[in-house]
Amino acid sequence: MKLSENACRLIDKELTKYPADQKISAVMAGLRIAQVELGWLSSEAIEAVAEYLEIQPIAAYEVATFYNMYDTKKVGKSKIVVCTNLPCALSGGTDAAEYLKKKLGIDYNETTKDGLFTLKEGECMGACGDSPVMLVNNHRMCSFMSNEKIDALVEELKS
Repeated sequence: MKLSENACRLIDKELTKYPADQKISAVMAGLRIAQVELGWLSSEAIEAVAEYLEIQPIAAYEVATFYNMYDTKKVGKSKIVVCTNLPCALSGGTDAAEYLKKKLGIDYNETTKDGLFTLKEGECMGACGDSPVMLVNNHRMCSFMSNEKIDALVEELKS
């Protein structure tokens, strides 16, 4: 597998932030770029990032499998991560998660049959005062998620 020209261009831009002999410093950005483009990180994608950065594949695998923002298995079009860390749990996070599970008909680490949604449980997202908090596709933070806001989010993501 080869990275697209666009992915290579974006990774090259990230590489300018680091000393030339420290390409490994751009591994997180490279994996993010590949995941955004491909939807998830297959073994081939992780190895392609490693090859492009001229690092050992295991170095990229270590990062991709350590951080929960990287998906090493296919996920739905919209991945929703619900914060259930203690402050959020005490402020409605677990209730919001249960509501979302029922609404989507799935549990954590499952994907809807239509492939639209994957639900994940997340740790602290640094927005305890805004709970319940959800993160959509690693890039969009949703705060104060009441049942009504969850309904609106799901409808928006379906379209």
